[in-house]
Amino acid sequence: MGHERYRQVVGSDDRPGVWVGHVVLSAADVAESVAFYVQLGMREVEVAENASVLELRGGTHLIVIKGEPAPQASFDLMVEDLEATHGEWVRRGLEVSEIQQVPFHQAFTVIDPSGTVVTVNSSHVVGNV
Repeated sequence: MGHERYRQVVGSDDRPGVWVGHVVLSAADVAESVAFYVQLGMREVEVAENASVLELRGGTHLIVIKGEPAPQASFDLMVEDLEATHGEWVRRGLEVSEIQQVPFHQAFTVIDPSGTVVTVNSSHVVGNV
């Protein structure tokens, strides 16, 4: 479908028509992980002992379930101001790496309470989300 046809279908809204709905993360302690991800800037949607739902910008939900944590998250995060976020998280005492240049971004990693490494990227979002 050409760009003009796409505009006719979705109207004047120039945002993409699809987005990621849910990503899943296993955690040793769901409550501890929920508190950690809320501290990073996510919003609680549903909180339970063995599974919780957190919301990120754009409506994506992180589902945290009780289970064996992965060494590396299967998703990454993006923030508006990578340097300011990095500095704030260092001040909070979070376990973060140095900022590095990677393809398409600058990035650092943060380690969550279960020991899962999560990559945090600079934004390259185009337009509104």
